[in-house]
This record gives sequence, C-alpha cells and structure tokens, in this order.
Amino acid sequence: MTSRFTELVVDCSDPGRLAEFWGAVFDYKSIKEGDNGIFIEGPEGSGPGLLFLRVPESKEAKNRLHIDVSPRDREQEEEVARILELGARTVDIGQGEQSWVVMADPEGNEFCVLRTKRP
Repeated sequence: MTSRFTELVVDCSDPGRLAEFWGAVFDYKSIKEGDNGIFIEGPEGSGPGLLFLRVPESKEAKNRLHIDVSPRDREQEEEVARILELGARTVDIGQGEQSWVVMADPEGNEFCVLRTKRP
C-alpha cells in the first residue's frame, strides 16, 4: 500500500486571507477553522485540501515547492486575469519566455498558471 496526497500545508501570516484567495481560485470551501489555521477543500476527487497555518516569520526566498493551476473552462489568459482580480500578481523569478505564467498569491507564494486543459 502507498500513501495518498491529502493536503498541502502553507505557512502564512493571515490564514483567513489566503484561505479566501485559494478557495476562490479552486472553488474550495472552508471546512475547519482554528486559532492558528484554516483548512479548505473541494468536493470528493477534486484534489488535496489546503491547510493555512499562521506562523510569525515572513516568506524570505523563492518557494521550494509550488502549486500549478490548470484552467478547465477558459483560456490561460482569462484565468490569469481572473486570478489577478482575486489579489494575485505576476512575478518574474528568472523563468524567461515560457508557456506558463508565474504568479504570486497575496503573501508572495509563487504558483504557475499552465495552459488550458479543456476537455
């Protein structure tokens, strides 16, 4: 038997703000809230949940692990525009000309928006 990827933990200063942001990106809902964190997840089979934990230190360098987002019902450019409206920003981490768009969430955690994966 092997393990299953059930959740990704994100250290942050404002769990509520990041849970709201990522919940809107993935259409996930808040499941459990505590003093130091918020857990969100989507419907069964939608992927791992996200746990946002409050930590005292701020982000210092480029992420060693990041999320890739693949739009399912729109083009990449439309998804980038939607995520920008939610509070993200585009960033240059030295990626050069690529087929993906590198962005950062409201606390500066990098993620990539890949090309559309329409059926």
